[in-house]
Amino acid sequence: MYSYNEVLRPGIALGQYPERDHVCRNAFEATLHGALGVLRRSSLNHTRRADRFVTDVNAASAALQPLKHGRFRQRVDELRRQLACTGLNEQRAVACFALVREAAWRTLGQRHYDTQIRGGWLMLNGMLAEMETGEGKTLTATLPACTAALAGIPVHVITANDYLAGRDAELMAPVYKLLGLRVGAVSEQVREPDARRQAYACDITYCTPKQVAFDYLRDRVAMGSRRGRLDLQLRQLSGQGGDGAPLLLRGLCFAIVDEADSVLIDDAGTPLILSREVDNPLAEQTYRQALDIAAQLEQGLDYRLQARYHDVELTARGRASLHEQVAGLTAPWQRQRDAETLVSQALQASHCYLKDRDYLVRDDKVQIIDGNTGRVMADHSWELGLHQMVEAKEGCKITGERQTLARISYQCFFRRYLHLSGMTGTAREVAGELWSVYGLEVVRLPTFRPLRRRAGGERVYPSAVAKWQAVAARAAELQRSGRPLLIGTSSVEDSEQLSDVLTGVGIDHRVLNARQDSLEAEIVARAGQAGAVTVATNMAGRGTDIKLQQGVAECGGLHVIAADRNEARRVDRQLFGRCGRQGDPGSFEAMLSLQDAILKKHFPQTLTRLISVLARLGLPVPGMLMMQIAQRLAERHHLRLRRNLLRVDEKLKETMAFSGPIE
Repeated sequence: MYSYNEVLRPGIALGQYPERDHVCRNAFEATLHGALGVLRRSSLNHTRRADRFVTDVNAASAALQPLKHGRFRQRVDELRRQLACTGLNEQRAVACFALVREAAWRTLGQRHYDTQIRGGWLMLNGMLAEMETGEGKTLTATLPACTAALAGIPVHVITANDYLAGRDAELMAPVYKLLGLRVGAVSEQVREPDARRQAYACDITYCTPKQVAFDYLRDRVAMGSRRGRLDLQLRQLSGQGGDGAPLLLRGLCFAIVDEADSVLIDDAGTPLILSREVDNPLAEQTYRQALDIAAQLEQGLDYRLQARYHDVELTARGRASLHEQVAGLTAPWQRQRDAETLVSQALQASHCYLKDRDYLVRDDKVQIIDGNTGRVMADHSWELGLHQMVEAKEGCKITGERQTLARISYQCFFRRYLHLSGMTGTAREVAGELWSVYGLEVVRLPTFRPLRRRAGGERVYPSAVAKWQAVAARAAELQRSGRPLLIGTSSVEDSEQLSDVLTGVGIDHRVLNARQDSLEAEIVARAGQAGAVTVATNMAGRGTDIKLQQGVAECGGLHVIAADRNEARRVDRQLFGRCGRQGDPGSFEAMLSLQDAILKKHFPQTLTRLISVLARLGLPVPGMLMMQIAQRLAERHHLRLRRNLLRVDEKLKETMAFSGPIE
């Protein structure tokens, strides 16, 4: 095991703001790296080591149980002094795990299972633990987090959203307090720089990837992008940035990423752009003119549209028509390239970015919806004027254009951590990519209790109307039986459409989507009650723990219906994982239609026309096969996008994979 205290703790050797240098591999190095990943995954050595570690922790835990409170705290203080002097090794890691386990029992009444100890050991050694949903990942994370924190290493526990960051920090706070550790949480609501700085100064900080990545960019801007290493370290020693501003973070030392596949894979292509607003008095008029011009162009003749890729291409006829329409207009319409860009953006805003699917309009603002989580991404905006174009389309107040100060991708950012680890319930499909990009080995762990989750059927209906009617009938049946029901949809629009159908047939239900994000905790708390029907977007797919009301388990537990296929199989598995948690009974099924968005977006159009002919002839339609093909094509498309982004990132030669303003 590494001496993490020597490798990761900020100090003279690493500076006050340690982080990993940008790694760029050539083709030969990449091949060797991939081969090493295959060998590691086929090795059982870590399994034997983990088993020995669990045995040692169990023995050490037994010795701690008779200790009174004062003696227990004394043991913690003794271990901290040893870690400060000589660093972290296998023996002291065992002692730390035992102390954390006992602290959890004394404060929460929960003692880590052997499976959780294995998961904690994997993360302490820089791996990704795949644990079934409901296996207690939040509690598992306390083991490596406390161990690193006791050794003086700043720890970031990365959660999927602000709600989980605040919840997990509050739930685990008694454990940390007993061990003499400070815990903080950074969320969208924590806006004051001093408050953020105090949260990051804690031993363990819960935060979302967006919050910590943007704070890192702010620190990089404060330090300056062209300063020498010695100059930076001198300023860091005094806690000052390049312009005399105090830094927010203490570096990128130790990260534990919850729902790691969502953060590191699904969000990998999300560009993180730190910007400031600039005035442009002509912007509003220009955007509205662009929309008016775009409305006069004909699809197929003047432009070609690929909505699935958010791509618009003007034809020769379209460019000629455009130039005729802008002949009498002033700048920027006089510049051919600018005119074509503006109209292309207007066409994208009109046809590719749809209300209640890609964004919400709330409080006269366009708010982007995260397609993977179903949540509103507050303070996010599309770049290069696209966001303002969508605002103009919706008749909202147009915000100022943004000037880029700094940018980075999640792929680059998380590779900056000296020690990266994580946990999730769905990683095996992307194990190769996690290794090749981040050097994370995926290890699947057994469940503590046998799974009682039953898989139901998969049915594909000819139309969306038929699907919603069938879902409503199934919901009525389950409600009469006393079982709670969770219905997963892919968009706000679909969730509200289904809600109207359920209301029409008299089924009492609750809706959880981006419009009801403030009621999330309340809706989730009621979702496990007898006869409860909950319609949700992907907001209920990750990090949601639906507690069953007493007596519900005897009725069969929670039932989950997937009313749409997501663009990744992992996201579907996350939804199904809401039922049958921690040994509870549960079941799931899929109810889909040939009009679902994934088929429209990713299934080949030529095959669609052929299957339509088969349907008209009364022949059977391979609906499930179509869904599988569309899903695999969607996964390949997103993989290509991530690889292309990674290649672009690899070409960035500036230090810290950081770039300043884009010219």
